[in-house]
Amino acid sequence: LLALREVIQANGDLTMLHLGSDLTNLGVNLNLGDPLYTTVTSTVTEPCQLPIEPEYRLPPCYLMQPAPPAQQKMSVFSEETLFYIFYAMPQDVLQDAAAQELYTRSWRYHKELRLWLTKDSTAPEPVQKTATHERGRYVLFDPTAWQRVTKDMVIAYEALEER
Repeated sequence: LLALREVIQANGDLTMLHLGSDLTNLGVNLNLGDPLYTTVTSTVTEPCQLPIEPEYRLPPCYLMQPAPPAQQKMSVFSEETLFYIFYAMPQDVLQDAAAQELYTRSWRYHKELRLWLTKDSTAPEPVQKTATHERGRYVLFDPTAWQRVTKDMVIAYEALEER
């Protein structure tokens, strides 16, 4: 303690560091029953309580709206694009969306031939039509040759994929 006394007497600036200060002179009520740590803060150890919002401007590229999902654009695609989506994206949501759009455009999927077909609009009505099948001229899309082929054939309704 003698060494502390000598330091205090030699340097008056260090007096406050070594001895401290009276908290009642600083306006702290010591007669409260609550702990002092909830009312006293330190500028060194306590983080700032106010949230600081930095100034910034959002770049315009972040304000752009994302493109709509491809399922919503199926109606504008050509039939060749729909065939590509159907055959190139197996077991995908887009394959199902392409199949639904082809069905909307009067194409039907033949389960046994694994081809899409539609009635030939230039040909007359089916030659023979029953409850189970019909005979007529059809346009088939051949995915191996990637072209449409016109063919006279008999189509059994049970061989066509239902919607």
